[in-house]
Amino acid sequence: MVSGIVLAAGASSRMGRAKAALPLDRTGETVVGRVIKTLVEGGTTGGVVVVAGAHVDAVRAAMPHEPRARLIEHPGWAQGQLSSLLAGLRAVDDPRLEAVIVTPVDVPLVAPSTVAALIEAWRRTRAPIVRPVDRDRHGHPVIFDAAVFGDLRTADPGVGAKAVFATHRDHVLNVEVSDAGAFEDIDTPADYQRLIGRG
Repeated sequence: MVSGIVLAAGASSRMGRAKAALPLDRTGETVVGRVIKTLVEGGTTGGVVVVAGAHVDAVRAAMPHEPRARLIEHPGWAQGQLSSLLAGLRAVDDPRLEAVIVTPVDVPLVAPSTVAALIEAWRRTRAPIVRPVDRDRHGHPVIFDAAVFGDLRTADPGVGAKAVFATHRDHVLNVEVSDAGAFEDIDTPADYQRLIGRG
Protein backbone atom coordinates (compact mmCIF):
# COMPACT_ATOMS: atom_id res chain seq x y z
CA MET A 1 0.00 0.00 0.00
CA VAL A 2 1.29 3.45 -0.97
CA SER A 3 -0.28 6.52 0.65
CA GLY A 4 0.03 10.12 -0.44
CA ILE A 5 1.06 13.00 1.82
CA VAL A 6 0.50 16.57 0.64
CA LEU A 7 2.39 19.20 2.61
CA ALA A 8 0.12 22.27 2.80
CA ALA A 9 0.83 23.58 6.29
CA GLY A 10 3.11 26.56 5.62
CA ALA A 11 2.28 30.24 5.95
CA SER A 12 2.61 31.01 2.19
CA SER A 13 4.21 34.30 3.25
CA ARG A 14 5.72 35.07 -0.16
CA MET A 15 2.39 34.45 -1.87
CA GLY A 16 0.41 36.47 0.65
CA ARG A 17 -2.43 33.92 0.79
CA ALA A 18 -2.90 30.18 1.01
CA LYS A 19 -1.31 28.59 -2.06
CA ALA A 20 -3.40 25.46 -1.65
CA ALA A 21 -6.63 27.42 -2.16
CA LEU A 22 -5.63 29.23 -5.36
CA PRO A 23 -7.74 28.38 -8.43
CA LEU A 24 -5.88 26.77 -11.31
CA ASP A 25 -8.44 27.18 -14.06
CA ARG A 26 -11.93 28.47 -14.84
CA THR A 27 -13.56 25.31 -13.53
CA GLY A 28 -12.62 26.34 -10.00
CA GLU A 29 -10.19 23.48 -9.49
CA THR A 30 -7.81 24.50 -6.72
CA VAL A 31 -4.11 23.86 -6.32
CA VAL A 32 -4.73 21.31 -3.58
CA GLY A 33 -7.50 19.72 -5.64
CA ARG A 34 -5.15 19.23 -8.59
CA VAL A 35 -2.44 17.69 -6.41
CA ILE A 36 -4.89 15.24 -4.85
CA LYS A 37 -6.30 14.30 -8.26
CA THR A 38 -2.80 13.71 -9.62
CA LEU A 39 -1.80 11.43 -6.74
CA VAL A 40 -5.02 9.41 -6.98
CA GLU A 41 -4.91 9.08 -10.77
CA GLY A 42 -1.21 8.24 -10.63
CA GLY A 43 -1.88 5.08 -8.62
CA THR A 44 -1.64 5.99 -4.94
CA THR A 45 -3.52 3.11 -3.33
CA GLY A 46 -3.72 4.05 0.35
CA GLY A 47 -5.50 7.38 0.08
CA VAL A 48 -4.12 10.89 0.41
CA VAL A 49 -3.62 12.98 3.54
CA VAL A 50 -3.33 16.76 3.27
CA VAL A 51 -1.39 18.29 6.17
CA ALA A 52 -2.65 21.82 6.89
CA GLY A 53 -1.53 24.33 9.48
CA ALA A 54 -1.27 28.10 9.06
CA HIS A 55 -4.27 28.31 6.69
CA VAL A 56 -6.22 25.24 7.76
CA ASP A 57 -9.67 26.75 7.10
CA ALA A 58 -8.72 27.93 3.61
CA VAL A 59 -7.17 24.56 2.76
CA ARG A 60 -10.21 22.71 4.06
CA ALA A 61 -12.53 24.88 1.97
CA ALA A 62 -10.38 24.23 -1.11
CA MET A 63 -10.44 20.44 -0.72
CA PRO A 64 -12.32 18.60 -3.47
CA HIS A 65 -15.04 16.06 -2.80
CA GLU A 66 -12.69 13.10 -3.03
CA PRO A 67 -13.47 10.21 -0.65
CA ARG A 68 -9.88 8.97 -0.82
CA ALA A 69 -8.50 12.27 0.53
CA ARG A 70 -8.71 13.79 3.99
CA LEU A 71 -7.26 16.78 5.78
CA ILE A 72 -5.41 16.73 9.09
CA GLU A 73 -4.52 19.79 11.11
CA HIS A 74 -0.91 20.14 12.23
CA PRO A 75 -0.63 22.72 15.03
CA GLY A 76 3.17 22.43 15.04
CA TRP A 77 3.55 23.48 11.40
CA ALA A 78 5.97 26.30 12.29
CA GLN A 79 8.57 23.68 13.30
CA GLY A 80 9.29 23.11 9.64
CA GLN A 81 8.42 20.90 6.70
CA LEU A 82 9.79 17.73 8.27
CA SER A 83 7.34 18.13 11.16
CA SER A 84 4.50 18.28 8.64
CA LEU A 85 5.79 15.18 6.86
CA LEU A 86 5.91 13.32 10.18
CA ALA A 87 2.37 14.47 11.03
CA GLY A 88 1.27 13.03 7.72
CA LEU A 89 3.17 9.82 8.37
CA ARG A 90 1.39 9.42 11.71
CA ALA A 91 -1.94 9.97 9.99
CA VAL A 92 -1.39 7.24 7.39
CA ASP A 93 0.12 4.73 9.82
CA ASP A 94 -1.11 1.26 8.89
CA PRO A 95 0.49 -2.20 9.13
CA ARG A 96 -0.05 -2.58 5.38
CA LEU A 97 1.75 0.66 4.51
CA GLU A 98 4.78 -0.01 2.30
CA ALA A 99 5.70 3.52 1.24
CA VAL A 100 4.51 7.12 1.11
CA ILE A 101 4.63 9.49 -1.84
CA VAL A 102 5.18 13.03 -0.59
CA THR A 103 4.78 16.37 -2.33
CA PRO A 104 4.52 19.99 -1.28
CA VAL A 105 1.21 21.50 -2.37
CA ASP A 106 3.01 24.21 -4.31
CA VAL A 107 4.06 21.81 -7.10
CA PRO A 108 0.61 21.35 -8.64
CA LEU A 109 1.32 20.66 -12.32
CA VAL A 110 2.94 17.24 -11.96
CA ALA A 111 1.48 14.76 -14.45
CA PRO A 112 -0.24 11.59 -13.16
CA SER A 113 2.10 9.67 -15.48
CA THR A 114 5.06 10.90 -13.42
CA VAL A 115 3.45 9.60 -10.24
CA ALA A 116 2.79 6.28 -11.97
CA ALA A 117 6.40 6.08 -13.21
CA LEU A 118 7.77 6.71 -9.72
CA ILE A 119 5.50 4.09 -8.14
CA GLU A 120 6.41 1.57 -10.84
CA ALA A 121 10.12 2.20 -10.32
CA TRP A 122 9.75 1.84 -6.57
CA ARG A 123 7.77 -1.41 -6.87
CA ARG A 124 10.38 -2.82 -9.25
CA THR A 125 13.41 -1.91 -7.14
CA ARG A 126 12.15 -1.24 -3.59
CA ALA A 127 14.66 1.61 -3.45
CA PRO A 128 14.49 3.52 -0.15
CA ILE A 129 13.95 6.87 -1.89
CA VAL A 130 12.63 7.48 -5.42
CA ARG A 131 12.44 10.92 -7.03
CA PRO A 132 11.95 12.45 -10.49
CA VAL A 133 14.91 14.09 -12.19
CA ASP A 134 15.60 16.02 -15.37
CA ARG A 135 19.36 16.08 -15.91
CA ASP A 136 20.67 17.84 -12.77
CA ARG A 137 17.28 18.95 -11.43
CA HIS A 138 15.46 17.06 -8.69
CA GLY A 139 11.70 17.36 -8.48
CA HIS A 140 8.55 16.15 -6.74
CA PRO A 141 6.87 14.03 -5.61
CA VAL A 142 9.27 11.81 -3.68
CA ILE A 143 8.64 8.25 -2.55
CA PHE A 144 9.95 7.13 0.83
CA ASP A 145 9.97 3.37 1.40
CA ALA A 146 8.90 2.12 4.83
CA ALA A 147 12.54 1.14 5.39
CA VAL A 148 13.42 4.83 5.93
CA PHE A 149 10.44 5.84 8.08
CA GLY A 150 12.59 5.44 11.20
CA ASP A 151 15.26 7.70 9.73
CA LEU A 152 12.65 10.35 8.96
CA ARG A 153 11.31 10.19 12.52
CA THR A 154 14.76 10.67 14.05
CA ALA A 155 16.11 13.25 11.58
CA ASP A 156 17.23 16.65 12.83
CA PRO A 157 14.25 19.01 12.31
CA GLY A 158 16.66 21.78 11.39
CA VAL A 159 18.03 19.74 8.51
CA GLY A 160 14.80 17.99 7.59
CA ALA A 161 14.47 15.19 5.07
CA LYS A 162 17.76 16.25 3.43
CA ALA A 163 19.51 14.33 6.20
CA VAL A 164 17.72 11.15 5.13
CA PHE A 165 18.68 11.76 1.50
CA ALA A 166 22.30 12.14 2.63
CA THR A 167 22.20 8.90 4.64
CA HIS A 168 20.83 6.95 1.67
CA ARG A 169 22.47 8.91 -1.17
CA ASP A 170 24.02 5.79 -2.66
CA HIS A 171 20.61 4.14 -2.91
CA VAL A 172 18.41 7.01 -4.07
CA LEU A 173 16.71 6.04 -7.33
CA ASN A 174 16.51 8.94 -9.79
CA VAL A 175 13.79 8.49 -12.40
CA GLU A 176 14.23 10.56 -15.56
CA VAL A 177 10.95 12.21 -16.53
CA SER A 178 9.88 14.65 -19.24
CA ASP A 179 7.48 16.59 -17.06
CA ALA A 180 8.14 20.29 -16.46
CA GLY A 181 5.43 20.31 -13.79
CA ALA A 182 7.54 18.12 -11.53
CA PHE A 183 10.15 20.85 -11.21
CA GLU A 184 8.15 24.07 -10.99
CA ASP A 185 6.58 25.42 -7.83
CA ILE A 186 4.34 28.31 -6.93
CA ASP A 187 6.00 30.56 -4.36
CA THR A 188 5.10 34.07 -5.47
CA PRO A 189 2.22 35.83 -7.27
CA ALA A 190 4.45 36.02 -10.37
CA ASP A 191 4.99 32.24 -10.26
CA TYR A 192 1.25 31.75 -9.99
CA GLN A 193 0.42 34.01 -12.92
CA ARG A 194 3.02 32.24 -15.06
CA LEU A 195 1.93 28.71 -14.23
CA ILE A 196 -1.83 29.09 -14.42
CA GLY A 197 -1.43 29.85 -18.08
CA ARG A 198 -0.08 26.32 -18.48
CA GLY A 199 -2.33 24.55 -15.96
